Amino acid sequence: MTSTTDTTGTTGTTDRRNPAPSRRTLIGAGLGSALLSATGMGMGAGVAHAGTRTVPSGAPHDTRRTALSPSPSSSPFPSAPRRGQAFLAAAMEAYPDRGPVRLAQSYTDQAGLFSTAFTYDNGLAILALLATRTSDGRSRAVSLGDALLYAQRHDPVHDDGRLRQAYNVGPYTFYDGSRQPDGFVRADGTANVGTQFGFTGTAVGDMAWAGIALGALAGRTGERRFLVGAVRIGEWIERNGRTDEPLGGYKFGVDGTGAKLPFTSTEHNTDLVCLFGRLARLTGDRVWLERRARARAFVERMWEADGGFFYTGTNDGVTVNTSPIPEDTQTWTYLALDSRARTRSLDWAARELAVLDHAGRRNSTVPAGQSYEGVTFSSAALLANEDAPIADGRPKPDRNGVWFEGTAHLALCLRRRNRRGDAARARRLIDSVERAQDRLGGAQTMGGRALPERAGVVAASSPLDTGFGFGYYPYRHVGATAWYLMAAARHNPLRV
Repeated sequence: MTSTTDTTGTTGTTDRRNPAPSRRTLIGAGLGSALLSATGMGMGAGVAHAGTRTVPSGAPHDTRRTALSPSPSSSPFPSAPRRGQAFLAAAMEAYPDRGPVRLAQSYTDQAGLFSTAFTYDNGLAILALLATRTSDGRSRAVSLGDALLYAQRHDPVHDDGRLRQAYNVGPYTFYDGSRQPDGFVRADGTANVGTQFGFTGTAVGDMAWAGIALGALAGRTGERRFLVGAVRIGEWIERNGRTDEPLGGYKFGVDGTGAKLPFTSTEHNTDLVCLFGRLARLTGDRVWLERRARARAFVERMWEADGGFFYTGTNDGVTVNTSPIPEDTQTWTYLALDSRARTRSLDWAARELAVLDHAGRRNSTVPAGQSYEGVTFSSAALLANEDAPIADGRPKPDRNGVWFEGTAHLALCLRRRNRRGDAARARRLIDSVERAQDRLGGAQTMGGRALPERAGVVAASSPLDTGFGFGYYPYRHVGATAWYLMAAARHNPLRV
């Protein structure tokens, strides 16, 4: 919401090829498939990234020491975590002439999403910057938090606490020749909502991650404005997401027209376990504990005891969707629930979603002589049609493409669980992510500006089809980099 990373604007069906939107896939109303193809990302709707997943139905700690640890190569470059931090800084500074209030551009220019800054990615960036425990990290986290508050207070249409899926943070000329001339703050003072791609909806998962980040800032700085913003997010979710359907929990959110979406996501409700728990602790108001219990009850209903994993959610509030099975519902639940009875989900993800990508794989874009291990996005990604492009005009998928954001999720979880063999497996996964930062996505830019060398983790080692209506590609990504930094620091962002 994960976020972002990332989706389509399709409605839910029982066909795996046309799953219900997820935070990453919920594109705002009016975004067609041709435009998605033009973006080169297929990540458009609702969340376009890391985080809010669709719910298709039917088918089968010492941070200082970590920051100073040597890079996997023996070069004189700064450590891998420091280069990740430099990438986040560059993403914030891609448009320095557009004013002091700014969000981080989510992907490099080569992704085709121009200056899009996803709410989910910026929530993650705040959490990762705070995890560095440095004065620069804290200062940048505060800056991003204030930008989210600005967006909340200066929405061009609403004044109800919502945040949109994404914003524009710099000028560009769109595919049809129309110009988007503004930075994050438009000439009239409103926040620059990402209308060109239809990123105008509001997903519960995106909102939750923004609220988690603002809550973390409130706890770290003591500044009340961050807590006020987080509470407004929580209240918006309560008003717009709560459902009394048989499976309970909180629904997906609203599209760009304000229409409520029918899906309920395990991932979103997992995010809410943290957000509501954090609001209960920070405010002392016990109403948040009741809301937290409601979200947690939905998540636990998605547990498949025989298989040892969590399902993705429901399209109608009645029937559990049994396929595809995504990675982040296995890892984020571990981080948020702190349930020893559910730790098998990590073993399921490590076993069932494991991939190894190298140049010999069909449709791989990994250079010769390199290889990357990790996990893919979902069970459906392992069955992707390698004879067909992910979307019109896009490359064909590699079933063994590594999703580096999810690989970092799993590495963090294994480091925290620390059972026999977990530390060694986690180290291999982190090494794989760090090699990707070293070697993949070279010569990419943000706002037309060169990035620091070997800085920033690409979303995927090769093009991969998630099975949720969108793909990931080898473009450097704020979300993937933020999760890597948290894994390197052993920082659990979903801990209340």
